[in-house]
Amino acid sequence: MDVTEFFSLHEQGEIMEAIAEAEKNTSGEIRVHLENYCFGNALKRATKVFKKLGMTNTAQHNGVLFYLAVKSKKLAIVGDSGIHEHVKQQYWDELKSSMLDMFAENHYKEGLTSGILATGQKLKEYFPYQSDDVNELPDEISFGKH
Repeated sequence: MDVTEFFSLHEQGEIMEAIAEAEKNTSGEIRVHLENYCFGNALKRATKVFKKLGMTNTAQHNGVLFYLAVKSKKLAIVGDSGIHEHVKQQYWDELKSSMLDMFAENHYKEGLTSGILATGQKLKEYFPYQSDDVNELPDEISFGKH
């Protein structure tokens, strides 16, 4: 299976809608990246993808990446320094645990969208929407090696 087929086109649309909804009330940026395999530490790989996707370039360093290696069954969440200093590692760990519980029941889209929407609420707390905000990063899901 090609990683682009892990979520149906309809599910991909729902995930992108969740990203747009989550970003509606915040200047924060959320991305989703899927790969088939991660042959090491998922957080290290996700951090590398985070940088390659240009997520360190947001003005307030408030980008968040949801990284899934679908065939390796690995998930990592990376928050840039601006949001991470507010929520700390415990927040990401709890969010990841909640998402993995849903994944364990084969509710991948639901787990991912719930994580995205929860992150949007957290970003809103610390980085509320400003009238001059621009969408700094695309909402589309990225796939494959970066």
